[in-house]
Amino acid sequence: MFAAVARSTGNALETVAAPQTRGEVLARYRRLRAISKQHHSSAMKLVSRDVMLRNARRLGLAQGTLLILDDMEDMNLVFDLSIHTAEPGRSRAVDRYARSAKLPPGSDEALVLDAMCRARFSLIEIECRHQSAGVIAKDRIRGTEHWLVDEGLESSAPDGFSLATRLFIPDSFSMTAGVFVPVTSALLRDVIAAVPQLHRKTPQESIDDRRFAEAFYSVAIEKGLTAQVRYQETPAEVG
Repeated sequence: MFAAVARSTGNALETVAAPQTRGEVLARYRRLRAISKQHHSSAMKLVSRDVMLRNARRLGLAQGTLLILDDMEDMNLVFDLSIHTAEPGRSRAVDRYARSAKLPPGSDEALVLDAMCRARFSLIEIECRHQSAGVIAKDRIRGTEHWLVDEGLESSAPDGFSLATRLFIPDSFSMTAGVFVPVTSALLRDVIAAVPQLHRKTPQESIDDRRFAEAFYSVAIEKGLTAQVRYQETPAEVG
């Protein structure tokens, strides 16, 4: 499982009062990650089988009502689309869950859920390691910088590594919504070609369109890039 810590304004990295030790950073991240997984599970209960199958078909992972998977972890991409996106005129599962959830105002649970409702699909590039924990990464489309704390990415992704993911900021931390796709120049060219209906939009408008994330996931699966991804559980998530 990949997650991140971030705070950004414009083109400059915002100075944030971070916990003093790596242990404090990771402890806070693990708690928020565990809460986000609980919300994710609850939101998935509001996703119909029809919606799930439609998203799977769009990614080339189903024919009719039959799922066709070479890698079960590709279903994480279907879950991401099913929770965080919706067709025009329909509501998102994460928003429906937020309206029904009864959470104490100001609680970590409420903060995480509110942030999940504002998650944004992003293309980021890892610039360097952060002196405390995690990495510094730049949003390639929006031009913002992020301090990302993620145990899996920090240990395995080199500087210069690019990925597509969905980021949300529950507090002073930012995290991914649980999935990512490695980005290459060839992949990006194919994705842009796959969504000609977005060519009249600006890059900033296009990346906020649900069809952009859908195209990224579909092309990445077709090219076998998702087979390179293995999601890592954090200690707080085990059991």
